[in-house]
Amino acid sequence: MNQEMPVLEHVTDLRRRLLIVAATLVVSMIVCFLFVDHIYLALSNHSGEKLAILGPSDILSIYVKLSAIGAVAITIPVAAYQAWRFVVPALEERERKVALMYIPALFLLFLFGLSFAYFVLFPLMYQFVLGLSNGNFELVITANDYFTFMLNLCLPFGLLFELPVVVLFLSHLGILNPQRLAKMRKPAYLVLAIISITITPPDFLSDIMVIVPLIVLYEISITISRVIHGKRTRETALSPENMV
Repeated sequence: MNQEMPVLEHVTDLRRRLLIVAATLVVSMIVCFLFVDHIYLALSNHSGEKLAILGPSDILSIYVKLSAIGAVAITIPVAAYQAWRFVVPALEERERKVALMYIPALFLLFLFGLSFAYFVLFPLMYQFVLGLSNGNFELVITANDYFTFMLNLCLPFGLLFELPVVVLFLSHLGILNPQRLAKMRKPAYLVLAIISITITPPDFLSDIMVIVPLIVLYEISITISRVIHGKRTRETALSPENMV
């Protein structure tokens, strides 16, 4: 049975949960910073050589950036759980259980998106960009440029791979349906194409390698929404109110 909460209690509850998420982010960032050497060594193995820095401030900047990425990855399931706890008073018992399942799914899809971008796309694009020099330049790759290039590619994929879970959640709530998603297909494809062109080097092959997985994710989202919408329609038709 849904629980009624006054507006002030909602605001107080939201504030408390936002503070929990913020505290988790800060603590996670501190912990990641303590182990940032290991994170650096793990992520710099595609460079093929030692990375350069232009000044002492670059060291701190790079370490903070890497710590922040680790902290975001750790905080995502906590933030998802706090979001679930915030909306749970408005949900039925079955809806609570379904919504709780989204938390590990969000985290796993984020990691899968990062892994796909890091292990598959990043090495190909990194070598492609270096190959453009064609021996015309003396390459000195700075750590800041290397990690900026990596993060600009990998982070969007980590977030975009969560699209099916977001669509599943919104479909369960009745906010999205397959008809609406199908009507949005053309503008959605355009947005995905812009994203792929923005985060990849300026060559056709790289654009295709990025946009195809994104389009597949969108089509999977439509299929998921169609399944959920059909299930909701059948449950509504079989409800006691409609059988009278």
